Amino acid sequence: MEINSLEHAREIIAKTDAEIADLFVRRMRACAEVAAYKGERGLPIFDPEREAFLLEKNSALIEDPALRSYYSLFQKSVMDVSKQYQSALLQGLRVAYCGVEGAFAHIAALRIFPGTQPVAFGDFADAYQSVLKGSCDCCVLPFENSYAGEVGQVLDLMYQGDLYVNGVYALPVVHDLLGIETATVETVRQVVSHPQALMQCAKYTADRGYEILEASNTAVAAKLVAERNDPTLAAIASEETALRYGLKILDHDVNASSANTTRFAVFSRVRKEAVSKENTFILLFTLHNEVGALAKAVNIISSHGFDMRVLRSRPVKDVPWQYYFYVEAVGDQTSDEGKRMLHALSVCCEALKVAGHYTREIDLSKREDV
Repeated sequence: MEINSLEHAREIIAKTDAEIADLFVRRMRACAEVAAYKGERGLPIFDPEREAFLLEKNSALIEDPALRSYYSLFQKSVMDVSKQYQSALLQGLRVAYCGVEGAFAHIAALRIFPGTQPVAFGDFADAYQSVLKGSCDCCVLPFENSYAGEVGQVLDLMYQGDLYVNGVYALPVVHDLLGIETATVETVRQVVSHPQALMQCAKYTADRGYEILEASNTAVAAKLVAERNDPTLAAIASEETALRYGLKILDHDVNASSANTTRFAVFSRVRKEAVSKENTFILLFTLHNEVGALAKAVNIISSHGFDMRVLRSRPVKDVPWQYYFYVEAVGDQTSDEGKRMLHALSVCCEALKVAGHYTREIDLSKREDV
């Protein structure tokens, strides 16, 4: 290459770099707006499906196949920097949960919102109220377990309260038997854990003749074992909890069901917009006391083209023999058809509420931290 050609190429690169710098600043300012939007609604920074969609879409803009793969790498690095910047902006995000450090709710909160500040509360209502009052930005609460069923207190908060569900996440629950360094499965005589965890591992503890003790939380149980420093006492909790409290895993996967999963909902003060027909919305309603009222409501939902995936009932607090119904249905409830469906429901329902929606349920076992 001649010197003049080299200088000309360098001038083009310098000019292009200056343009890229301006575009970079514009992009990062837009990312700051995205971060603010997500923080207000309790949404995670990393959205794997959207990232994959954008990488594919943007790569198609490059006609030269020799450059396309390099542009994908360039785009991926830009997105990684953008996620790091958004995470830095949201480091002060306060995420409420119920339990203590190492509990499954704490694990879920950190996987949904890596790098943020989880704030522990003693019960579901206090965690929920902290968001209503503004001391926390969002809360992560369990509302269903595949083995033990619904978490009634959280569904009641969903029905009675003013927060919105903006995301649903599934966390596989793997229970391990934890003990101090000198403990073994043979030295253990007593096992302590949360009642639900003990129920899920009842066959394991019964087969070994262990005496069971209840604790308010699996992480509290692990902390007790660490403090007691007794080889005859073990806890049922997670691997993360073992690491947090310096315990040894005496036995892996002691729960009866390998498919044990807890669904967590993220609640915030502001509801996000519905984005597609694959949206799933959460509907809560009570019915007039008349024959066929529930059948009429179910028929309205289906007749407007919405696929009802979940239907369950819960007693209304302080009103004997009255029940509210919880529904998860697929579709955009903000569409014209959705508005017609909600209007028709409002006629046959005594009370009607859309508690929120989510684009898809995300498996936290496959989440990537930013």
